[in-house]
Amino acid sequence: MSQQSPPQLRRALGLVGLTLFGLSYMAVATVFTTYGIVNQVTEGRLPLAYVVALITMLFTALSYAAMVQRFPVAGSAYTFVQQSFGGTAGFLTGWVLLLDYLFIPMINFMILGLYVGTQFPSIPTQVFSLIAIILIYFFNVLGIKLANRFNITTVAVSVATVVVFGILALKMAISDPNAPGLLEPFTVGAPGFSPILTGAGILALSFLGFDAVSTLSEEARQPKRDIPRAIILTTLIGGGIFILISWVGALAYHPEDWSAVPQALLDAAGVVLAEHVGGQALAVVIVISAIAGCLGSGLAGQVSVSRILYSMGRDGTLPRPLGILSKRFKTPVVATTVVSVVALSSLFLTLDQAAFMISFGALAAFSMVNLSVIRAYLFPRTGAAARTPWGVIRYGVMPLIGFGLSIWLWTSLEPFTWVVGAIWAAAGLAILLAKTNFFRRPVPTLNFDEVEPTDEPTNPTPELADHQKGART
Repeated sequence: MSQQSPPQLRRALGLVGLTLFGLSYMAVATVFTTYGIVNQVTEGRLPLAYVVALITMLFTALSYAAMVQRFPVAGSAYTFVQQSFGGTAGFLTGWVLLLDYLFIPMINFMILGLYVGTQFPSIPTQVFSLIAIILIYFFNVLGIKLANRFNITTVAVSVATVVVFGILALKMAISDPNAPGLLEPFTVGAPGFSPILTGAGILALSFLGFDAVSTLSEEARQPKRDIPRAIILTTLIGGGIFILISWVGALAYHPEDWSAVPQALLDAAGVVLAEHVGGQALAVVIVISAIAGCLGSGLAGQVSVSRILYSMGRDGTLPRPLGILSKRFKTPVVATTVVSVVALSSLFLTLDQAAFMISFGALAAFSMVNLSVIRAYLFPRTGAAARTPWGVIRYGVMPLIGFGLSIWLWTSLEPFTWVVGAIWAAAGLAILLAKTNFFRRPVPTLNFDEVEPTDEPTNPTPELADHQKGART
């Protein structure tokens, strides 16, 4: 009598759905979220910081696209590094990546509370954050199709809002005799280039949409074709919107000294900016857009991190219950519940603390994914198809540039971020030591036999073949 196969993630997403998921995760209106914080860091050079961040992210997005074609399964950077460098490196990368993925839903709930609070100052912002956490939890449990429909709505609302804002801001800038020159927001000011790098490092959190897309490889109908395309489209479209909106915003609203702006205004700078450009009516529209964007990004964030926890639980590197799917909804309900509980931290953390920690985890994972491309494509023990001149450029030089740029931004973050990040990494190492009895047992890794076949056969490395012989514990 044959055993009943375990439930699988449901393949329901095409290229459009995947791209909208990535854009929803990025929350195209997120430019208003970090507007005040990064403008303060860069002394009003937010557009230039976005350009630096986009260039860096494009190289990394190409690396993600290459790795998805090689390993089209859930798990993102965790899976890519694991299959390229082994279980220890994969676990530690996945663990650091969890830092930003756990904070992404959290920061969206914080922002939602702050923005709604501007319209209802008598109600604590934590109340609105808590309502959002509960709402997103149920959307996530009910399945990826419902989440996809919700994403389409939130992206539409966010895009419409930024278009209206862009038109009004550009109109104001044209009529303002004191407006900066058209290229001034892209030039390096008195503080030098170091603040631009710090700002770009913070903005790495704005580009996590392409990483989120890679976590849906087991829910895409044709993952090896559509996931790479969606990754690049998400990066280009989202980055272009960020640069455009921050540019027209800089032309329309230009305080003499960003460092003198009160913290309360920095946290809700999008509302202040919108009111300056279009009055109270536009400020209300921005709040509505922020609610939609935060709900969409929070939902996409919870979907992504729950899939990473599911993947690590399925492998056995984290507790096994995390790798259990709901038989009815085909969703990782245990992992989703854990993410929602952790998101309750948004009720007492500050916005800048969350923003820095997200960027720390993201840039660390991005660095390792870039190295994984070089390892997976150019240095397998058998086969050298990628060692053509173009292959060396595509799978060697470009990932190396992406690695260098990611490290450059990573080291530009605030020192306190490194302290917290080091503590988090040490906690992950302690878990790994306990799980393997100080490496006396092998590190659990993914068994591809448990993953539903994709649209094309995979071409596993010899290391992957070794894993499939029984590395799981």
